[in-house]
Amino acid sequence: MGSPGLRPLLLVLLDCCASVSAQAAATPPVTTEGFNSTEAAWMTLRPALSPRPPGTPKAPGPFSGPRPTPVTDVAALCVCDLSPAQCDVNCCCDPDCSSVDFSVFSACSVPSVTGDSQFCSQKAAIYSLNFTANPPQRIFKLVDQINPSIFCIHITNYKPALSFINPEVPDENNFDKLMETSDGFSLNSESEISFTIQSDAPDTAKYEYGVRLQTSDSFLRFPSPLTSSLCTDDNPAAFLVNQAVKCTRRINLAQCEEIEALGMAYYSSPKILRVPGLRTKAEIPITVQSILMESLNKTLARLEDTDVLNQTLVEAGDVKICTNVVLEVKYSLTYTDAGEITKADLSLLLGTVSNAMLPLEQKFEIRFIQQNTKPVPLSGNPGYVVGLPLAAGFQPQKGSGIIQTMNRYGQLTILRSTAEIDCLALEGIRTPVLFGYDMQSGCKLRLTKAITCQLAVQKVKSLLKGHGFPDYVAPFGNSRAQDVLDWVPIHFITQAPHMKDSCQLPVALVIEVKWTKYGSLLNPQAKIVNVTANLIASSFPENAHMKECTGSSIYTRNVKSTLMR
Repeated sequence: MGSPGLRPLLLVLLDCCASVSAQAAATPPVTTEGFNSTEAAWMTLRPALSPRPPGTPKAPGPFSGPRPTPVTDVAALCVCDLSPAQCDVNCCCDPDCSSVDFSVFSACSVPSVTGDSQFCSQKAAIYSLNFTANPPQRIFKLVDQINPSIFCIHITNYKPALSFINPEVPDENNFDKLMETSDGFSLNSESEISFTIQSDAPDTAKYEYGVRLQTSDSFLRFPSPLTSSLCTDDNPAAFLVNQAVKCTRRINLAQCEEIEALGMAYYSSPKILRVPGLRTKAEIPITVQSILMESLNKTLARLEDTDVLNQTLVEAGDVKICTNVVLEVKYSLTYTDAGEITKADLSLLLGTVSNAMLPLEQKFEIRFIQQNTKPVPLSGNPGYVVGLPLAAGFQPQKGSGIIQTMNRYGQLTILRSTAEIDCLALEGIRTPVLFGYDMQSGCKLRLTKAITCQLAVQKVKSLLKGHGFPDYVAPFGNSRAQDVLDWVPIHFITQAPHMKDSCQLPVALVIEVKWTKYGSLLNPQAKIVNVTANLIASSFPENAHMKECTGSSIYTRNVKSTLMR
């Protein structure tokens, strides 16, 4: 029978084995989809440490409950697909690639695509190439990947945490519900607008960003299109908010003298409060700086006198025209760092309007300039605008800010081709690098035996790079020069073959600018994330007389960012 002391130990071991066998039998194999292949992945369970009396209900295991639902379909995700409707080299998941493209692939740049690595179990898309087939084929497998870490997510009880919150965009179905949960908005008429004047208003009152500019009677009006292209005159001008808009007016030409928004006095007569809430000795009059007059044949003439002109209706038989009508309005407001308005300038374009020009289009612009500073044009606010130059500069020493040239079209340039196509004649002739534009230029360089290799290399390198090639590029169009850590460094690479008894002459400068969309999904901004300048050299014998030099090339690539939904 054996020693009685061994009986409890045997019972414990038998119960452990029974527990392991029962749990293992209840664990199904995980199948792998793709190319009719099945792979089993088993979960290692820890045996029980004490026997469970018969009849006792089994406690829920630590892994019971719903599994997290995959947020990202890894089979449809391709992070290396950067060119739309074009095959990307070595991108095995690119749907635009065919068998002909696979024949020039060396390997898969992204061999596997997975979702959140914190899950205990998740799908993984595996890509590989079969070079033994003719033509080569892409092999795709969708497998279940097990996370070996003991700190992994196996049960989820808060599903919204698995994805970003999708903003609810108002539409005709949910508009009423969103209005109930918000404070709402209203556009009050002029008679309903009132300002509470406090006699003991503090002297520290100031304008803040976005606050509407107050005048002696109401606020400074800045006509803008709202729900349509028609002008809305009750739109207020906001402090430090630069705007440039255009809108249309449907008018009866016979009543043009009665429409205030067509007259010059409507825009020049308001007096802006220096600070909000204070009217005593704090009104800034609007000064008319220039008046341009446009005739019916679009010719322009500058008026010497800046007195207020009223619109006038002129009738000649059945023909009616209205003169001195405001076509363009440009405000220029000067402010201090204390939030005070110190000066208000106005430039106007007046013209003659006939029935053929109706509906009438008007343009309005407002700019804020800080006192004792010069306005600097931007290439975007904040994201870059297509067609504007890249902001670039260099850092003279560590710890200092970025130094930029005053000419923003000369901060980052490439060689510009001309009709002569002579490299030596093109020296100093540059063209700016514009955001969103791919450009390429070239020239021919004639070499003689009198020119040494060292002199030719120095001459061509200076020709390709230009004078003062920058070290940094601004990530946004409005990046400040003092924020050095935000600027993107230019990675300069030199490629040259190593051949004896030959001259390594630079023949090309390829600049690649990578950018992405940044910020809100409803209003993404263009942000530069990487800039690479590749100087390519070629070897040629010393007795060569002519060498073609492909000057500079610019390539802008949009780096796609994947957002989980």
